[in-house]
Amino acid sequence: MKGGVMAEVAKEEVFKKGLEGVVAGDSSICSVQGDVGKLYYRGYSIGDLAANCSFEEVTYLLLYTRLPTKQELKAFRKTLVGQMKLPKHVLAVLKKLPKETTPMEALRTGISALSVKEPEALGRPVEEQLPICVNLIAKFPAVVAAYHRIRNGQKPVSPKKSMGYAANFLYLLNGRAPTPEEESVVDADFVLHAEHSFNASTFAVRVTVSTLSDMYSAMTTGIGVLKGPLHGGAAQEVMVMLEKIDNPDKVDSFVRDALVKHEKIMGIGHRIYKVYDPRAKIIKARVEALSRQKGDTRWYTMLVKIEEIMAREKHLYPNVDFYSAVVYKLLGLPIDMYSPMFAIARSAGWSAHAVEQYSDNRLIRPVDHYVGPIDLQFVPINERH
Repeated sequence: MKGGVMAEVAKEEVFKKGLEGVVAGDSSICSVQGDVGKLYYRGYSIGDLAANCSFEEVTYLLLYTRLPTKQELKAFRKTLVGQMKLPKHVLAVLKKLPKETTPMEALRTGISALSVKEPEALGRPVEEQLPICVNLIAKFPAVVAAYHRIRNGQKPVSPKKSMGYAANFLYLLNGRAPTPEEESVVDADFVLHAEHSFNASTFAVRVTVSTLSDMYSAMTTGIGVLKGPLHGGAAQEVMVMLEKIDNPDKVDSFVRDALVKHEKIMGIGHRIYKVYDPRAKIIKARVEALSRQKGDTRWYTMLVKIEEIMAREKHLYPNVDFYSAVVYKLLGLPIDMYSPMFAIARSAGWSAHAVEQYSDNRLIRPVDHYVGPIDLQFVPINERH
């Protein structure tokens, strides 16, 4: 290279683009076994948790390392619901946001605004971080629901003590109690999205915490990373695709045309899973039931057809967001609310990882693979052309 030489990479450096396959730390929170389609939270299979546990139970497990007793769960649910009401200053911030603000942007702003008058997490011991995490997990659905109502010209409502986490979210959103089917499918969706090891947003949360920054900054970091279409936007893109296809009879031609053009089919395939995403199997059954209950099976039928073609032609399978998109559609959520749904659930996993990072911290500071010039000759500004 003119004016310098390329820097040589030290032999001890290991470079993996996107950090693929790089082990970045020890964790006892989650195990993702992508080659065999297994997922575990704290040692429990996702199938057992989704079939038998509420989101509150799973959140307790992630935060406190074990499943709660009946009394512990009752107290934990009471605490979560009791902290869902937003402070006046946060509501004031949400009301002042421009109309074009997306729900994900409103969530990022609302969670950040909480830190102004909430207990500061900076430098506190781990046992004092947990109540802050619980408060944040409670506030995620409240911010999303409040902004949804505000932008639609409706007044935010207060949570109901008689309802659980998922039911309260739907109540805060719609101003009416959800049906048992609606509550059940949202609760299951939250369980399935609660945690997934060192994914991009979770790792970003751990990086923030590793600097000993506060919990509010860590959660805001997670939201910002999840906002990216390559991470938290998959369900949204699935529904855009389905609305473009519009009719089950057009699925074959749409998919085959996309394959010829080497275009991506949204919601199919996963960075980690080489086989069927175990979460997708669980939510698929829930979507079928909800579709029949709502009397609208068109979207589910389209997804099944797409899945069959991609399995046959490319040996690729759905990820969890492939079927979650239809859950949100059948609940009447606008497309820009899909990523915030993911964030509400993942607040539990982010919190668990933040606490784990605090408990055995070392500043996360990788090295780069420098590929630029070295030892360039400096030219004074008056001599540059």
